Amino acid sequence: MSKNQVKGEQTSTAVNSLESQERLEAIKNLIFGENIQQIDSDFSSVKNLIEKRKEELEAFIEATSKELHTLIDNLSTDVNIRITDLEDNLNEKIDLFDHKKVDRNSLGTLLVSLGEKIMKD
Repeated sequence: MSKNQVKGEQTSTAVNSLESQERLEAIKNLIFGENIQQIDSDFSSVKNLIEKRKEELEAFIEATSKELHTLIDNLSTDVNIRITDLEDNLNEKIDLFDHKKVDRNSLGTLLVSLGEKIMKD
């Protein structure tokens, strides 16, 4: 094949493609006529509405996310405070039991000491 034949076929293909597009456009105009502009307008309106709703939903999700993080932080703080209070309360109870309970060795030593004091007097 010569270069002229290749160029001729490319030109022919381009012309056929252009003619196909023109025919398609003509058919589209015959089928839809003047309504095509209304349909395009309707599609644009729907697209804009979808974009607007998408932005609103994204803003709502962001606000909800922030609110949830705040609530989780507050709950975490509350739980930590309660745990600390429980630990303090438990330590107080342990200290109270330690004071009330005297081990046997200490009690025996105290009784012997008391007995010795009684005998001396």
